[in-house]
Amino acid sequence: MEENNEIEEIKKKKLEQLRQQIAIRQAQEAIEEEEKIEEEKKRLLSYILTSEARQRLARIKMARPEFARLIEDQLILLMQSGKIKQKIGDEELKRILAQIASRKRETKIRRSGLE
Repeated sequence: MEENNEIEEIKKKKLEQLRQQIAIRQAQEAIEEEEKIEEEKKRLLSYILTSEARQRLARIKMARPEFARLIEDQLILLMQSGKIKQKIGDEELKRILAQIASRKRETKIRRSGLE
């Protein structure tokens, strides 16, 4: 009886180890896939943007990463849809940034007269 319990414990431990190995492998694969996507984005952006525009986008990414990702995604979509015919320079990127920034909704909080 005691031997069966030991065998069951060994099986449980082995099963848990296998689950952990699978989880680690899946996490590594997800990281590798994300890295591949980032490399592809980087390649596409170097095709779309001049070096000055890429530098500006890099500075924006340091300050506001979510906003920079939005810009990158928009630029890639524009390129894929054929709307970008030539490299985008710094001045044109500034215009695009201004357009996207102006689209953001401004949230206002109104206070009622309960004071």
